[in-house]
Amino acid sequence: MNKSELIEATAKEADVSKAAAGNALDAIIAAITKAVAKGDTVTLVGFGTFSSSKRAAREGRNPQTGAKLKIAATTVPKFKAGATFKTAVAGKKAAAKKK
Repeated sequence: MNKSELIEATAKEADVSKAAAGNALDAIIAAITKAVAKGDTVTLVGFGTFSSSKRAAREGRNPQTGAKLKIAATTVPKFKAGATFKTAVAGKKAAAKKK
């Protein structure tokens, strides 16, 4: 599914126009991107958590020549799926909560 298909599915599910669904999706993506870029964590309960992670500098190799090269330290985005999302993808029914 690409972005336009996601917008179409969202518009149909929420019973709103495609333009409104597109604007909402763009706003959500922008807010998540801005928060994670600042170093914050964004948690959507049941779906997952977006965060950033620091990757240390390391030494790599060019696969064609075998020459060593330095890979600079960087910060990368990270996503950890939530339990409800994992069970849905696995095709299992969500476990009943204990009282």
